[in-house]
Amino acid sequence: MTAPDNTLRLTTAQAIIRYLDNQFIEIDGQEQRLFGGGFGIFGHGNVTCLGEALYNHRETLPLYRGQNEQSMGFAAAAYAKYHKRQRMMFCTASAGPGTANLLTSAALAHANRLPMLMLCGDTFITRLPDPVLQQLEHFQDPTFGVNDAFKAVTRYWDRITHPAQVIQSLPAAVNTMLDPADCGPAFIGLPQDVQGWTYDYPTRFFEETVHRIRRQAPDQAEIADAIAMLRSAERPVIIAGGGVQYSGAVAELTAFAEAHGIPVVETIAGRANMVETHNLNCGPIGVTGSDSANTIAERADVVLAIGTRLQDFTTGSWTAFAHDAKLICLNVGRHDASKHMSLAVVGDAKLGLQSLAAGMTDFAAPESWCAFAADEKAKWANYVADNVKPGNRPNSYAQAIGVVNALCDPRDRVVAAAGGLPAEVTANWRTLDIGTVDVEFGFSCMGYEIAGGWGARIAQAEQESDQDTIVFTGDGSYMLMNSDLYSSVLSDKKMIVLVLDNGGFAVINKLQNNTGNESFNNLIADAPTISRPFAVDFESHARSMGAEAETVANPAELAEAFKRAKAADKSYVICMKVDAYEGWTTEGHAWWEVGTPHITESETVREAHIDWESSRPKQRKGV
Repeated sequence: MTAPDNTLRLTTAQAIIRYLDNQFIEIDGQEQRLFGGGFGIFGHGNVTCLGEALYNHRETLPLYRGQNEQSMGFAAAAYAKYHKRQRMMFCTASAGPGTANLLTSAALAHANRLPMLMLCGDTFITRLPDPVLQQLEHFQDPTFGVNDAFKAVTRYWDRITHPAQVIQSLPAAVNTMLDPADCGPAFIGLPQDVQGWTYDYPTRFFEETVHRIRRQAPDQAEIADAIAMLRSAERPVIIAGGGVQYSGAVAELTAFAEAHGIPVVETIAGRANMVETHNLNCGPIGVTGSDSANTIAERADVVLAIGTRLQDFTTGSWTAFAHDAKLICLNVGRHDASKHMSLAVVGDAKLGLQSLAAGMTDFAAPESWCAFAADEKAKWANYVADNVKPGNRPNSYAQAIGVVNALCDPRDRVVAAAGGLPAEVTANWRTLDIGTVDVEFGFSCMGYEIAGGWGARIAQAEQESDQDTIVFTGDGSYMLMNSDLYSSVLSDKKMIVLVLDNGGFAVINKLQNNTGNESFNNLIADAPTISRPFAVDFESHARSMGAEAETVANPAELAEAFKRAKAADKSYVICMKVDAYEGWTTEGHAWWEVGTPHITESETVREAHIDWESSRPKQRKGV
């Protein structure tokens, strides 16, 4: 039986992959493939049908073989972040535990507003072989399974129960992932029988489609209100978030700040919106921030937040601003723009800044405010310079950061996540070029570092870049997820990985101690069930996965090792022990709300609780 005219008979899996292969995006006037390829681990739930379809498109949609589904998702998220959400990857996993492993990375992509398409196996629609291998049975609802868990961590979710449904579902998923306001991961469940069923698809469905990122112009009434509020300011400050880069609004941000003399502070996701040497870049704000940014924010009377979701590490759990400070939130997402009863300006950051600039031509912040900000910036710069200097304290994260910062290429990409390193990188890294810092702290997810470095390096290599991806990871995150070091060797995607070993989960031990508790179950030495503590030989482990590796004793040796790593032609791991108790960055922190015991038998815990709560009066109550 032949397919009717203007149709093409394909399996569901073949139709999905053919469609993805014909999606393009226009970036700076040039067309590029929307999907750079995918990450995949095959199992019985996706190898026979989806695997067959992917094989036939392996030249245009390269499939990177992962070692762990969770880390595949991390790599896809880092890839999308590198491309400023304009390009993406898909992940395919088998039914059952393979797909379940993607849940954490889906949550990371959701929290960070990053596009990632998941094509995952599912149980048979016919139910004839039920229960199949790895199926979870819910006795009162046979339609409910593992894949339904993804509804909480995706922006688009579907289960294909008939081949024709992909005609509607795929464009909806792609459009969701490309929408600046709704951007996030999309999940499509693919029952194993439906993957192989055929349908006469209209050939038009597979025609080349060129996408463009929509720019939503802000409402002019909201712009007018924001202009009036900004004009009333005597101490204005701009908070620049990750959305500035996703919008391509770095130039507009810089021009606006320069034209009106407004200090700029950066969120964690917004690091590298400005280079460190710009006179208006007053440092990172919040719990992992700088004294300069936090002092300026605390005294500001009008705060213009651009492209940020204002999470608690940015706002110091909403203690970073004066109670009577006025907030303006320019954000393409209504949900983010309207937080804490701010004056919401819903729209694209680039267009929004252009509209604000048009109504602010004769406004300038008072010279005394600019001088105050400049003085605070200079004091913080002096602190960082001393903080990263080797020799005056035990080996520390900050010293390692300083060594790498001094020797790296300005366009090298820095990746960090979870543990103590996000705070230390955010506070101590001096940005050398725009858009070169990826500190994953939206979900603060251990294990992102090496996998994210691999994804970023894949993106770098597409542009034939000879710059490096530099990964900062602690021993805890390395032990949690390191297998994509092997992936980077297999795929010839070089990374430089700094493993800074402090003997366990030292930053949580620090929090434990700071709240009056004794060290317990965080450092290896303090875990009660460990009878034979020993240090992992990270160098040998890295070598066993095909990377070059060496162990250094101090920052001076680290500098020489980093030079060798830069010259190497494959992934290179440098290991150095750092102190778990001393050497932390002690300045720059805003208050952070954590739950401390209201009653306790420990006097130190009781005193810490009282001290912690003493800052609560500074907390804004939503207005």
